[in-house]
Amino acid sequence: MSDEEDFRQFAASRQSQLLRSAYLLCEDWHGAEDLVQTAFGQLYRSWRRVKRVEYPDAYAKQVLYRCHLSAKRRKRFTTVPIDSVPEPAAPDSGIGDGNTEVLIEALAGLPDRARAVVVLRFWEDYSVAQTAGALGISEGTVKSQTSRALAMLRTRIGDSLSDIRRD
Repeated sequence: MSDEEDFRQFAASRQSQLLRSAYLLCEDWHGAEDLVQTAFGQLYRSWRRVKRVEYPDAYAKQVLYRCHLSAKRRKRFTTVPIDSVPEPAAPDSGIGDGNTEVLIEALAGLPDRARAVVVLRFWEDYSVAQTAGALGISEGTVKSQTSRALAMLRTRIGDSLSDIRRD
């Protein structure tokens, strides 16, 4: 099998999973799709090396998260207001139920790195060490970012929890 065909199969099998993670980072499906495509572009350029790593899935997630933080630092993602959306974006997201909107709104209010840490730790189920490696930061930074982010989430979601429990 050629490298290109091998990469196509890898990308097709991982796209949905990476898209869900990217959505939690970007807060919108179009930005998430752009982020996944950027990550796949980087993976493709070094595919011969990537396919030989022990855990290519973990490497792909690492590339995704680093692309997100890098783009945020460079402020590549800009919002352009439009009057209407031409098509519905990702109708079947595969991310929870209606109550999940409260959590996604709260995540959107977190700083970029804190959001990435929370998504890696609690959505992707990464350890502190894995999160630190994926984001290129120290384990102490992961712990402090997690602590601050969870405190912010508790504050933001606290009022909404009673609404969720009534549903």
